[in-house]
Amino acid sequence: MALAQRIPSRAGLPRDQVSEIQRSRLLAGALAAVREEGYAGVMVAHITARAQVSRRTFYELFENREACLAALVDEILALIEAQLRQADLKGLGWRERVRGGLWVILSFLDREPTLARMLVVEALRGGEQLQARREQTFERLAGIVDEGRESGGSRAGDCSPLTAEGLVGAAFGIVYLRVAREGRDTREGRGRRESGERRGASEPLSGLLGELMGMIVLPYQGPATARSERTRTQPPTPVLGVVPAPSVLGLADRDPLRALPMRITYRTARVLACIERDPGVSNREVADHAGIKDQGQISKLLARLEHLGLTRNTGEGARTKGEPNAWQLTPLGEQVAQRLQINPLYQGHTA
Repeated sequence: MALAQRIPSRAGLPRDQVSEIQRSRLLAGALAAVREEGYAGVMVAHITARAQVSRRTFYELFENREACLAALVDEILALIEAQLRQADLKGLGWRERVRGGLWVILSFLDREPTLARMLVVEALRGGEQLQARREQTFERLAGIVDEGRESGGSRAGDCSPLTAEGLVGAAFGIVYLRVAREGRDTREGRGRRESGERRGASEPLSGLLGELMGMIVLPYQGPATARSERTRTQPPTPVLGVVPAPSVLGLADRDPLRALPMRITYRTARVLACIERDPGVSNREVADHAGIKDQGQISKLLARLEHLGLTRNTGEGARTKGEPNAWQLTPLGEQVAQRLQINPLYQGHTA
């Protein structure tokens, strides 16, 4: 019997969608469990408790703890790959392509320190499945760096595939030490912050761009090019669109839902998702998408969301009663809508 058929439907949702919601909850729970317990200390019970999902459902979706954590790493890698695609590096020369890709990766790790620690530090403590993910990722990165042998550099002919493998390993080692140290500093700094002692901000990983690029190009294009890379001005921080669902991981360190003075129901989540997908929608269009037949009810809900600063009305109805409304999300509303996609734990199922 297929998995989707074994999981009962809730609130009229298709069974395969319920399955995806449960899986998303478990991955979010796994991330929280690793952050709080450390990889070695995480048990299935930790994951299911944080996800509020039964142990039986866990084993319907994952063979064991290792399979769940491997899926978590896959989600993080998928996020990075999506952002690399959005950066549109195809067509660039080898050197610019490597630099652009490295900048996207380092910037992502800076923005999402919890994901960075899971991917760079905690995953190294995993079993065969996680080690296989690591080896596959290293092979892909080494393949890109190895293209430097065809770049026409003065030293490219002296390099071999092993050169690229060594460079990827060295770059990873440097990033690993920074992320691991930041994790220790964060834990040790809690007591200092509680006592009022201030700690200086750590250097962002993106600050390594020049040195890492200098190290990478040196064997292929020589010391002059390496010096040039080390002194180049950093590019602007990537401005990338929201990574499409399914992702349970974005905003891993920030939870805008906790500060909202209202209970987020399933219908509220549907309203926000509709406005996020189609900015400028009317009251009636929102109601149709959310399954709300009472126009008075949808008007009250939209007014409340506007009062909370999650939405804004850009239509004529904002100024003239009786004119059509056009709803858009505010920046806070976008964060909340993304969080609801990320962690369906917050989606209730009552009006």
